[in-house]
Amino acid sequence: MFDTHVNLHGETYAEDLSEVLARAEEKGVEQMLAICDRLDNFDAVLSIARDHPNIWCSVGVHPHHSKDFPYLSVEDLVSRAKDPNVVAIGETGLDFHYGYSAEDAQVRSLKTHIEAARQTGLPLILHTREADDMMGDILEEEFRKGAFVPLLHCYTGGAGLAQRGLDLGGFVSVSGILSFKSARDVREVIADVPMDRLILETDCPYLAPVPMRGRRNEPSYLVHVAEALAILKDVPLDEVLRVTTQNALRLFSRIPS
Repeated sequence: MFDTHVNLHGETYAEDLSEVLARAEEKGVEQMLAICDRLDNFDAVLSIARDHPNIWCSVGVHPHHSKDFPYLSVEDLVSRAKDPNVVAIGETGLDFHYGYSAEDAQVRSLKTHIEAARQTGLPLILHTREADDMMGDILEEEFRKGAFVPLLHCYTGGAGLAQRGLDLGGFVSVSGILSFKSARDVREVIADVPMDRLILETDCPYLAPVPMRGRRNEPSYLVHVAEALAILKDVPLDEVLRVTTQNALRLFSRIPS
Protein backbone atom coordinates (compact mmCIF):
# COMPACT_ATOMS: atom_id res chain seq x y z
CA MET A 1 0.00 0.00 0.00
CA PHE A 2 0.95 3.62 -0.57
CA ASP A 3 -0.36 6.15 1.96
CA THR A 4 -0.38 9.24 -0.22
CA HIS A 5 -1.09 11.83 2.49
CA VAL A 6 0.49 11.70 5.94
CA ASN A 7 1.19 14.59 8.32
CA LEU A 8 4.09 13.20 10.33
CA HIS A 9 5.93 16.35 11.40
CA GLY A 10 5.15 18.29 14.55
CA GLU A 11 4.12 17.27 18.04
CA THR A 12 1.55 14.58 17.21
CA TYR A 13 4.12 11.87 16.52
CA ALA A 14 7.10 13.44 18.27
CA GLU A 15 7.23 10.77 20.96
CA ASP A 16 6.65 7.62 18.92
CA LEU A 17 7.24 8.21 15.21
CA SER A 18 9.52 5.20 14.87
CA GLU A 19 6.85 2.93 16.39
CA VAL A 20 4.17 4.42 14.12
CA LEU A 21 6.30 3.74 11.05
CA ALA A 22 7.10 0.22 12.24
CA ARG A 23 3.38 -0.55 12.58
CA ALA A 24 2.77 0.80 9.10
CA GLU A 25 5.42 -1.49 7.67
CA GLU A 26 3.93 -4.47 9.50
CA LYS A 27 0.54 -3.73 7.90
CA GLY A 28 1.98 -3.50 4.40
CA VAL A 29 2.26 0.26 3.93
CA GLU A 30 5.39 0.28 1.80
CA GLN A 31 5.47 3.96 0.81
CA MET A 32 4.22 7.25 2.21
CA LEU A 33 3.99 10.86 1.10
CA ALA A 34 4.68 13.36 3.91
CA ILE A 35 2.80 16.60 3.33
CA CYS A 36 4.14 20.11 3.76
CA ASP A 37 1.49 22.48 5.14
CA ARG A 38 3.65 25.58 5.67
CA LEU A 39 6.83 26.71 3.98
CA ASP A 40 8.52 27.11 7.37
CA ASN A 41 7.78 23.42 8.07
CA PHE A 42 9.39 22.23 4.85
CA ASP A 43 12.77 21.42 6.40
CA ALA A 44 11.12 19.22 9.03
CA VAL A 45 9.04 17.40 6.41
CA LEU A 46 12.03 16.97 4.10
CA SER A 47 14.11 15.62 6.99
CA ILE A 48 11.57 12.84 7.56
CA ALA A 49 11.71 11.93 3.88
CA ARG A 50 15.51 11.96 3.82
CA ASP A 51 15.70 9.77 6.92
CA HIS A 52 13.36 7.08 5.58
CA PRO A 53 13.89 5.54 2.14
CA ASN A 54 10.18 4.70 1.74
CA ILE A 55 8.90 8.20 2.54
CA TRP A 56 8.67 11.06 0.04
CA CYS A 57 7.40 14.59 0.56
CA SER A 58 5.69 17.60 -0.95
CA VAL A 59 6.29 21.34 -0.72
CA GLY A 60 3.47 23.79 -0.26
CA VAL A 61 1.28 26.00 1.90
CA HIS A 62 -2.14 24.82 3.08
CA PRO A 63 -4.93 27.30 2.28
CA HIS A 64 -5.50 27.85 6.00
CA HIS A 65 -1.99 29.32 6.19
CA SER A 66 -1.96 31.31 2.96
CA LYS A 67 -2.40 34.54 4.93
CA ASP A 68 0.92 33.84 6.66
CA PHE A 69 2.84 33.69 3.38
CA PRO A 70 1.60 36.69 1.37
CA TYR A 71 4.81 36.89 -0.63
CA LEU A 72 5.02 33.21 -1.53
CA SER A 73 6.62 32.96 -4.97
CA VAL A 74 6.77 30.31 -7.63
CA GLU A 75 10.52 30.22 -7.12
CA ASP A 76 10.05 29.49 -3.39
CA LEU A 77 8.30 26.28 -4.37
CA VAL A 78 10.27 25.37 -7.50
CA SER A 79 13.65 25.74 -5.81
CA ARG A 80 12.66 23.44 -2.95
CA ALA A 81 11.12 20.97 -5.38
CA LYS A 82 14.53 20.38 -6.93
CA ASP A 83 15.29 18.00 -4.08
CA PRO A 84 14.67 14.46 -5.39
CA ASN A 85 12.69 13.59 -2.27
CA VAL A 86 10.01 16.10 -3.30
CA VAL A 87 7.44 14.43 -5.55
CA ALA A 88 4.45 16.83 -5.38
CA ILE A 89 3.42 20.47 -4.99
CA GLY A 90 1.03 21.32 -2.15
CA GLU A 91 -1.07 20.89 -0.40
CA THR A 92 -2.78 24.02 -1.59
CA GLY A 93 -6.38 24.83 -2.38
CA LEU A 94 -9.46 26.68 -1.20
CA ASP A 95 -11.24 26.27 2.14
CA PHE A 96 -14.11 28.66 2.78
CA HIS A 97 -15.56 26.68 5.69
CA TYR A 98 -13.28 27.99 8.42
CA GLY A 99 -12.11 31.22 6.81
CA TYR A 100 -8.69 31.11 8.43
CA SER A 101 -7.34 33.00 5.42
CA ALA A 102 -9.14 35.49 3.21
CA GLU A 103 -10.43 34.37 -0.18
CA ASP A 104 -8.00 36.53 -2.14
CA ALA A 105 -5.02 35.18 -0.19
CA GLN A 106 -6.12 31.61 -0.85
CA VAL A 107 -6.67 32.22 -4.56
CA ARG A 108 -3.32 33.95 -4.96
CA SER A 109 -1.53 31.10 -3.18
CA LEU A 110 -3.37 28.46 -5.21
CA LYS A 111 -2.37 30.08 -8.51
CA THR A 112 1.25 30.28 -7.34
CA HIS A 113 1.22 26.57 -6.62
CA ILE A 114 -0.36 25.81 -9.99
CA GLU A 115 2.45 27.61 -11.80
CA ALA A 116 5.01 25.72 -9.71
CA ALA A 117 3.32 22.45 -10.68
CA ARG A 118 3.52 23.47 -14.33
CA GLN A 119 7.18 24.36 -14.14
CA THR A 120 8.22 21.24 -12.23
CA GLY A 121 5.87 18.74 -13.85
CA LEU A 122 4.91 17.51 -10.37
CA PRO A 123 1.30 16.74 -9.42
CA LEU A 124 -0.68 19.37 -7.53
CA ILE A 125 -2.27 18.29 -4.23
CA LEU A 126 -5.55 20.14 -3.75
CA HIS A 127 -7.64 20.69 -0.63
CA THR A 128 -11.18 21.94 -1.35
CA ARG A 129 -13.94 22.70 1.12
CA GLU A 130 -17.09 24.67 0.31
CA ALA A 131 -15.39 25.99 -2.84
CA ASP A 132 -16.21 23.45 -5.56
CA ASP A 133 -17.36 25.89 -8.23
CA MET A 134 -14.51 28.34 -7.78
CA MET A 135 -11.95 25.55 -7.64
CA GLY A 136 -13.28 24.03 -10.85
CA ASP A 137 -13.28 27.41 -12.60
CA ILE A 138 -9.70 28.18 -11.55
CA LEU A 139 -8.41 24.75 -12.52
CA GLU A 140 -9.95 24.96 -15.98
CA GLU A 141 -8.83 28.55 -16.53
CA GLU A 142 -5.27 27.77 -15.44
CA PHE A 143 -5.15 24.51 -17.41
CA ARG A 144 -5.80 26.47 -20.60
CA LYS A 145 -2.58 28.40 -19.87
CA GLY A 146 -0.56 25.20 -19.52
CA ALA A 147 -1.11 21.65 -18.35
CA PHE A 148 -0.63 20.29 -14.83
CA VAL A 149 -1.99 17.22 -13.00
CA PRO A 150 -4.51 17.92 -10.21
CA LEU A 151 -5.03 15.58 -7.28
CA LEU A 152 -8.29 16.12 -5.39
CA HIS A 153 -7.11 14.93 -1.99
CA CYS A 154 -9.32 13.53 0.78
CA TYR A 155 -12.23 14.15 -1.52
CA THR A 156 -15.56 15.15 0.03
CA GLY A 157 -16.81 17.49 -2.69
CA GLY A 158 -19.54 17.03 -5.23
CA ALA A 159 -19.71 15.03 -8.42
CA GLY A 160 -19.26 18.16 -10.52
CA LEU A 161 -15.80 19.10 -9.27
CA ALA A 162 -14.71 15.47 -9.31
CA GLN A 163 -15.61 15.20 -12.98
CA ARG A 164 -13.97 18.53 -13.82
CA GLY A 165 -10.77 17.31 -12.19
CA LEU A 166 -10.93 13.98 -14.01
CA ASP A 167 -11.49 15.77 -17.32
CA LEU A 168 -8.15 17.53 -16.77
CA GLY A 169 -6.41 14.19 -16.32
CA GLY A 170 -6.54 14.40 -12.54
CA PHE A 171 -6.80 11.87 -9.73
CA VAL A 172 -9.03 11.56 -6.67
CA SER A 173 -7.84 10.43 -3.25
CA VAL A 174 -10.05 8.75 -0.66
CA SER A 175 -9.55 8.75 3.09
CA GLY A 176 -11.16 7.18 6.12
CA ILE A 177 -14.19 9.41 5.56
CA LEU A 178 -15.28 6.82 3.00
CA SER A 179 -15.95 4.43 5.90
CA PHE A 180 -18.02 6.87 7.99
CA LYS A 181 -21.71 6.01 8.30
CA SER A 182 -22.59 9.66 7.67
CA ALA A 183 -20.59 9.86 4.43
CA ARG A 184 -23.28 8.60 2.05
CA ASP A 185 -22.78 11.54 -0.33
CA VAL A 186 -19.04 10.92 -0.49
CA ARG A 187 -19.59 7.25 -1.33
CA GLU A 188 -22.03 8.19 -4.10
CA VAL A 189 -19.42 10.41 -5.73
CA ILE A 190 -16.51 7.99 -5.34
CA ALA A 191 -18.63 5.15 -6.74
CA ASP A 192 -18.54 6.91 -10.12
CA VAL A 193 -14.80 7.66 -10.16
CA PRO A 194 -12.92 5.13 -12.32
CA MET A 195 -10.63 2.81 -10.40
CA ASP A 196 -7.63 3.89 -12.49
CA ARG A 197 -7.94 7.42 -11.06
CA LEU A 198 -8.28 6.56 -7.37
CA ILE A 199 -5.57 6.50 -4.69
CA LEU A 200 -5.62 5.95 -0.93
CA GLU A 201 -4.63 8.13 2.00
CA THR A 202 -5.08 8.32 5.74
CA ASP A 203 -4.55 12.10 6.14
CA CYS A 204 -3.21 11.07 9.54
CA PRO A 205 -3.33 12.08 12.34
CA TYR A 206 -6.87 13.10 11.35
CA LEU A 207 -9.93 11.15 10.17
CA ALA A 208 -9.23 7.69 11.56
CA PRO A 209 -11.34 5.17 9.62
CA VAL A 210 -13.90 2.77 10.99
CA PRO A 211 -13.19 0.72 13.14
CA MET A 212 -10.53 3.10 14.55
CA ARG A 213 -12.68 6.24 14.80
CA GLY A 214 -11.89 8.43 17.77
CA ARG A 215 -8.23 7.42 17.85
CA ARG A 216 -5.21 9.25 16.56
CA ASN A 217 -4.99 8.15 12.94
CA GLU A 218 -1.80 6.60 11.59
CA PRO A 219 -0.58 5.00 8.35
CA SER A 220 -1.11 1.43 9.58
CA TYR A 221 -4.87 2.11 9.42
CA LEU A 222 -4.73 2.57 5.63
CA VAL A 223 -5.97 -0.98 5.09
CA HIS A 224 -9.35 0.06 6.53
CA VAL A 225 -9.64 2.80 3.89
CA ALA A 226 -8.86 0.16 1.27
CA GLU A 227 -11.51 -2.14 2.74
CA ALA A 228 -14.13 0.60 2.51
CA LEU A 229 -13.25 1.20 -1.14
CA ALA A 230 -13.34 -2.54 -1.89
CA ILE A 231 -16.85 -2.76 -0.46
CA LEU A 232 -18.01 0.31 -2.36
CA LYS A 233 -16.59 -0.87 -5.70
CA ASP A 234 -17.45 -4.54 -5.06
CA VAL A 235 -13.95 -5.68 -5.98
CA PRO A 236 -11.50 -7.86 -4.01
CA LEU A 237 -9.32 -6.08 -1.47
CA ASP A 238 -6.15 -7.35 -3.15
CA GLU A 239 -7.27 -5.71 -6.38
CA VAL A 240 -7.89 -2.40 -4.64
CA LEU A 241 -4.44 -2.51 -3.09
CA ARG A 242 -2.77 -3.36 -6.39
CA VAL A 243 -4.57 -0.79 -8.52
CA THR A 244 -4.40 2.13 -6.08
CA THR A 245 -0.69 1.57 -5.50
CA GLN A 246 -0.05 1.47 -9.24
CA ASN A 247 -2.07 4.64 -9.65
CA ALA A 248 -0.10 6.42 -6.94
CA LEU A 249 3.22 5.46 -8.49
CA ARG A 250 1.97 6.63 -11.87
CA LEU A 251 0.88 9.95 -10.39
CA PHE A 252 4.00 10.54 -8.30
CA SER A 253 6.24 9.63 -11.20
CA ARG A 254 9.42 11.09 -9.74
CA ILE A 255 9.57 8.11 -7.37
CA PRO A 256 12.01 5.58 -8.85
CA SER A 257 10.29 2.42 -10.05
